[in-house]
Amino acid sequence: MEKLPDESFRDTIGTINEEGKRNFIFPKKPNGKFYDKRKVVSYILLVFLLLAPFIKINGNQFLLFNVLERKFSIFGFPFWPQDFYLFVISMIIGVVGLTLFTVAFGRIFCGWFCPQTIFMEMVFRRIEYWIDGDRGAQMRLAKQEWNTEKIRKRITKWIIFFLISFLIANVFLAYLIGSDKLLEYIGEGPVENKSTLIALLIFTGVFYFIFAWFREQVCIIACPYGRMQGVLLDNKSINVAYDHVRGEGEKGRAKWDKREDRTTSGKGDCIDCKQCVHVCPTGIDIRNGTQLECINCTACIDECDTIMDKVGLPKGLIRYASEDEIVKKEKFKLTARMKGYIAVLTILIGLLVGLLFLRNDVEAKVLRLPGQLYEQKGEMISNVFTYKIINKTVKDFDKITIKLEKPNGIVKLVGNTHIKIPAEKTFQGTLFIEIKASEIKGDKIKIKLGFYNDDKLIETTKTTFLGPRSFN
Repeated sequence: MEKLPDESFRDTIGTINEEGKRNFIFPKKPNGKFYDKRKVVSYILLVFLLLAPFIKINGNQFLLFNVLERKFSIFGFPFWPQDFYLFVISMIIGVVGLTLFTVAFGRIFCGWFCPQTIFMEMVFRRIEYWIDGDRGAQMRLAKQEWNTEKIRKRITKWIIFFLISFLIANVFLAYLIGSDKLLEYIGEGPVENKSTLIALLIFTGVFYFIFAWFREQVCIIACPYGRMQGVLLDNKSINVAYDHVRGEGEKGRAKWDKREDRTTSGKGDCIDCKQCVHVCPTGIDIRNGTQLECINCTACIDECDTIMDKVGLPKGLIRYASEDEIVKKEKFKLTARMKGYIAVLTILIGLLVGLLFLRNDVEAKVLRLPGQLYEQKGEMISNVFTYKIINKTVKDFDKITIKLEKPNGIVKLVGNTHIKIPAEKTFQGTLFIEIKASEIKGDKIKIKLGFYNDDKLIETTKTTFLGPRSFN
């Protein structure tokens, strides 16, 4: 009877010990070509994440997610509540794109582009290496009694972590309320904005908790993306993978013996040094196969390549590869599922681009006042309407007038001859529309209104006008 593979490692996670308590992971400092490339990508993304709320395009914040005021700005395009369908399409595009990326390349997003990983591995972890030292030094320091050295290192690290968390909280707040408002609050001082300061300190505490204590458990426990892998991955998906065919050989892995010729001994190329485990930021053994905890950070690739180079064996024992490439030597190619996702993504992007081009910077609605019928004034028929104009731009409209485009008639504004709407504001009012009885064909007709700013047409809308049945 064929022996089943040992899957017991899937019953536990590296961050919890046998007693159910937190098991802190002390990963070895990575080093290698992939780590160098990740640093470049991470620092570019860090600059982007920190500056994005402060970049303006046509007066609009580059990225804004103001949930309280229901105002969003993505890549400089403002989205108002009336544009919510565009925001939904944008989010769907993000989900489909991430799904396609996962089907093709596994959880590579987590290791290279996720803000949690970037801040944890490229900011907080590097500070920890600088203050506490590498893996061995950190483990000794954790077991060490609270002497002067340990207190000095811990307090220094905690203060730096808190200051960075406070900076991240400020940037996070800029994404939520807008950078202009944040800078205004900073200029006014904390005494004038106590509620904002309290929110800022809460955010700081959350970020400090995540990066100082919770750490990799965000990826393992809290993030739902890791669980999506089980649904999205297949044997053709490229992952950070251990070449078990080459690594195990016929007789399995064994410690390195330079007197031994592994090409004839039947032993695999894996020398069981466990360096791939020691360098893993989530504490897994990549040799056990694809696991939920793996964030595809490539640290194990760099470490394994270093070891292979030292013992004179070919690199690539751990590499980016699919299961079919390892077992069947098949190269990566687009599957029917990937092509389907690409088609859906292309359609959605085309739809979004088209809707963005059709979207107006000004939106107007005119509705007949509920419960009101027409009024006859000689040869004129009058209806009363309410109107609402939304200025989605960052410039003021100083002289908006409303004209009846079709049919001929008169528009009379209640209390105004023209309308002023500040940037990103709305205006509501009441108006009367008068049309000659001879122009009305039936008891209900469609009319078209034009909205002008300094005699330039900025929006048109249609509404219903009521007339007496006797006019045909």
